[in-house]
Amino acid sequence: MDERGKIAVTGASGLVGRQLVEALRARGFAVLRLVRREPAGSDEASWDPSRGTIDEQALAGITGAVHLAGDNVASGRWTEAKKERIRDSRVQGTELLARALSALDPKPSVLVSASAIGYYGVRGAEVLDEAASAGNGFLASVCQEWEAATSPAREAGIRVVNARIGIVLASDGGALAKMKTPFLLGVGGRIGDGTQYMSWITLDDLVAALVFALEHSDVAGPVNMVSPTPVTNATFTATLGSVLKRPTCLPVPKFALRLGAGAEMADEMLIGGARVVPSALKAHGFEWQHGELEPALRTVL
Repeated sequence: MDERGKIAVTGASGLVGRQLVEALRARGFAVLRLVRREPAGSDEASWDPSRGTIDEQALAGITGAVHLAGDNVASGRWTEAKKERIRDSRVQGTELLARALSALDPKPSVLVSASAIGYYGVRGAEVLDEAASAGNGFLASVCQEWEAATSPAREAGIRVVNARIGIVLASDGGALAKMKTPFLLGVGGRIGDGTQYMSWITLDDLVAALVFALEHSDVAGPVNMVSPTPVTNATFTATLGSVLKRPTCLPVPKFALRLGAGAEMADEMLIGGARVVPSALKAHGFEWQHGELEPALRTVL
């Protein structure tokens, strides 16, 4: 085992997970990837949240875990079946992992478990730090259950960090990849009146924040993983258009989004927003590489 310890990672093949695994290895950690297929090597172990199975033997000796796995909320309409998959993939997987970690001897010291700023619901211009109450709506209810599912680990004395992740800006996936195409075609524009807030973070800063949470023993509980400068959709739109050197004069009407994505998904993910600030990261001295939107977009794109 590497001198710095061994970290189990779920969702290691995803956009965030791939870069996190690289970052952990670069910092001297050994990584155990939890996978839903047959393990391909000694650095992988099997688990299947839908069946409630996990290779607890393979977890022996880990010093921490980062839990990122969950069904993509932005892929496909929110049918009742899709909403059930979104909820189950988060709650069942988190509870399975938390219980497995709590049963280990010795126990790992920390679990960093993904959550989302959807916890706060649609809140307009209200400034929301980690002390803000939970919101209403489907995503808010999922996030509350998701975070509550880490309780077995917390009750076993494991330090738990609930990483409330914002809109991730990355060059090769996530929200920005979907936005970029219409903008490059010259048909990008604000959504509705553009007053809804977008609380964003670059992929590099998110990975750095997850590693920071792992390494700093005084970080615990909910942590908003966003940049310190949330912006309105109108500002984001204008800035992205400027960086791409494309016009942004075609606003997307709300009714079109509701028709295309379904009213519930459109209202919670596209038309609504939340002005989330990273008070916990600031208080613990985290430093962002990309704290301002324009240079962040220029770097990412």
